Amino acid sequence: MKKVFIIGLALITILTSCATILSGTKAKVTVSTSTGEPATIRVDGRTYNVNGPTRIQVNRGFKSSKIEAENANSYGSIDVNKKFNATTLWNLLLGGIPGFVVDGVSGAMGKPVTDMYTIYMQAKNNQPKKEEPKKEEPKEKVQGLGTTSLEQTIIRWDIQSRPQGADIFWRVVSKTPEVKSTNNKYLMTTPYEATKAIDIKGLTYQTSSNVRIILRCEKDGYMPQEKEFDVRMVIDQEEISAFFRLVKEE
Repeated sequence: MKKVFIIGLALITILTSCATILSGTKAKVTVSTSTGEPATIRVDGRTYNVNGPTRIQVNRGFKSSKIEAENANSYGSIDVNKKFNATTLWNLLLGGIPGFVVDGVSGAMGKPVTDMYTIYMQAKNNQPKKEEPKKEEPKEKVQGLGTTSLEQTIIRWDIQSRPQGADIFWRVVSKTPEVKSTNNKYLMTTPYEATKAIDIKGLTYQTSSNVRIILRCEKDGYMPQEKEFDVRMVIDQEEISAFFRLVKEE
């Protein structure tokens, strides 16, 4: 009787560990380099040789994974952030708590935010040199013209719309004198996916909470829409992701 109980408990645990069984402890993502050149990819202790878009595996769980790419001429990296894996919710239907425990321990409760990543590559012989801090005159403010470490932060842009083919503009709205507000700048038509710098002059992590990025989506025959992003959150997540569902003009 005791053996039957143990076997039954084991079966319940296995059958209710939905995310671990259906999703596994690793997730597949597609990675490519901005240059398109062959490169060696390293992530979570695994190594891949890529030449164009390549499917690789990253660990699940909620801890971010760092993908590094390198070849003879250039190097780049990008962080894979994670989100909740909805497959885990099936445990509620199949018995619940034992499966949640297994999924939590295995890491199957998390999965990558997206399954497409482009690594921005920088030439090894063109890496920015560390400069000695410049002495500023007393009471002098940067006013958006200085050089800071975050001005050229590389982030992933993923902007979609329905219908596609809409024009995307972006502008900076600042509440701090260190960063200047800007007028709308044309970005691209949707769908737009890229890995590039945010290019905000005078930006620091301390001032980023007072800076917003406004995306504007326009298409003939449809009402324009805007979405607002906190720059500090953009820096932390290394991503701007937006979807515009356009409404026809009456």
